[in-house]
Amino acid sequence: MTASNKENPTASVVGHTRRVYPLDTHDLTEEQIAVAFAMTSRRPDPFDDIAREVSEEKAADFHERWVLGYGHASVAEHAVVHLAVENVSRLACDTLEDNRLASYTEKSSRYQVMDSGSYHIPTELDGHDSLREEYIRACDSLFQCYFRLIDGCMAHLRREIPQGAKERDGIYNLRLRRIATDHCRAILPSSTLTNVGVTANARTLEHAISKLLSSRLDEEQRVGLDVREQARLITPTLIKYAERNEYLATAPSIRSGLAGNARSEGERESTGDTAPLVRLLHWSEDADVKLVSALIYSGTSSPYEDVLRKVSDLSPEDRREYIDRCVSEMGPHDAAPREFELVDYTFEYLMDYGAYREFKRHRMQSYFPQLLTVSHGYRVPFVVEQAGLSGDFDAAIAVAEEAFWKLHEFSPVVAQYLVTHAHNRRVLSKLNLRECFHLFKLRTSEMAHFSIREPVSEALRLSFEVHPYFFRHLQLRDYPEWWPSSDRD
Repeated sequence: MTASNKENPTASVVGHTRRVYPLDTHDLTEEQIAVAFAMTSRRPDPFDDIAREVSEEKAADFHERWVLGYGHASVAEHAVVHLAVENVSRLACDTLEDNRLASYTEKSSRYQVMDSGSYHIPTELDGHDSLREEYIRACDSLFQCYFRLIDGCMAHLRREIPQGAKERDGIYNLRLRRIATDHCRAILPSSTLTNVGVTANARTLEHAISKLLSSRLDEEQRVGLDVREQARLITPTLIKYAERNEYLATAPSIRSGLAGNARSEGERESTGDTAPLVRLLHWSEDADVKLVSALIYSGTSSPYEDVLRKVSDLSPEDRREYIDRCVSEMGPHDAAPREFELVDYTFEYLMDYGAYREFKRHRMQSYFPQLLTVSHGYRVPFVVEQAGLSGDFDAAIAVAEEAFWKLHEFSPVVAQYLVTHAHNRRVLSKLNLRECFHLFKLRTSEMAHFSIREPVSEALRLSFEVHPYFFRHLQLRDYPEWWPSSDRD
C-alpha cells in the first residue's frame, strides 16, 4: 500500500478517492439529475462533472431520445416528484395510492374530525337531479350521524375513563376524542375527502397517471389530469406522454362481462352486523424443502436441482435444524431472509373498508379487491355499541344502503361512493412468507388498529396451522392466547 493510501483510508487506489455526495436539486432539475446518473454508464467522469455539462435543454433531448424513443425507462426512476394532493375522495385516493414503488402519507381520520360536507359529489350525477339529491341526502345523513356519534361516544367515555390526577382538561379531552373519532369514522362514506402527500419517481408516476386517466370514474380522470399537469412542471419530458391507456380502460368492463354468470344470488342483501372472514385458499407444498434449499443455495456452487434433491433426502427434523440455524439470531426488528419469499400463501378476506385501507398499505403483496358494495354487511364499532348508539348507526347505514342501490342501477362504479368504512369488502391476497412476517408482526400488535388486527390475526392463525415450524421464529409484540408458550420469547 502506498503512503498516500495509508494516510487516506478512503482511497482504495491512488487517484481514486471514494466520494459520496448529493446532487443538489436547488442547482439541478430532477431531469438533469436523471441524465447525470444515466450517463455514468457511458462516461468515466465524476457525476458532478457530468452534471455541469447537462443543461435543461440537453436533459430534455436526452430523455426524448433514450427514455421515450428507445424505452430506457429505468432512467426516469432517478427523477423524483413530491406532490401534495388535496380534497380527493377516499375512493379516488385508493387508486392514486395503488402503486408499489411510491410513498404516501394521508390525512388521518383517526386523529382528525372531518368537516361537515367534506365529501365528493360525482359529476356523473350532473343532469340526474333526483339521483344527485338522493346521493347528497345520504352523505349528509352519514355526516350528521358521525357528529352525533362522536358527541355520544365522548359522553360515554367520560363516564368510563377517569381523568388522571395530573392530566390537564385539554389533554384528557384530546385522549377521549381520539378514541371516539377512531370508532365513529366507520360511518363515513368512501366519498369523504382526504389529503395525501405523494413521493414517486417519474417512471412510477407516469404509470399512476395512466391508470387514473383510464379510470371509469370522472373524479379519478380529473385527478390524473391535475397530477400530470403539476408533475410536468418538475419533469416536463418524462411525464410528457402519460395518457389514457385503452387496455387499462377496457379491462374492467371485459372482466365484469366474463363474471356475469359467476355472481351470487342475493347480491342486494345486506347481512347487517357481520364479522370479518378470512380463508387460506392455497399455500406452498413441500414448503420446508423449498425454504431450506433456498437458504443453502447461496452457500454452494451446485445447481439448484442438486441442492433440492439433497434437501429432499433430509429428514423433516434435519430441515428444521437448518431453518433454526439460519434464523435463530434474527432480532425483533430484523427482516426475514429474502429466501423466505419462495414460500407463498393466498388468502381471501372479508374485511371492512376501513381495515382494507390499512391493509392496502402493504403494497408488496398482491391484492385484488372487488368493487365496493353494501352486499356483505357491516360492523358496528364496539365503542359505538357500548355507548348505546347502535340504533343511530344502523339507521344512517340504512339510508346510505337505500341510496346505494338506486345509484347501483345507474352505475355500480359510482355507487361505491356511498359505501361506508364499516361495510365489508372482499379481497384476494397473495403474499410470501417474508411478507407474512412483516404483516403479521405489525398488524397483530395491540397498537394496530382494531379493524385490521382481527382479520390479520386470523390469517396468522391459519398460516400457523399449516406451517407451524416457520412461524415459531416470528417475534410478536403481543402473542395471541393460542400461541404455544414454548415459542414465546
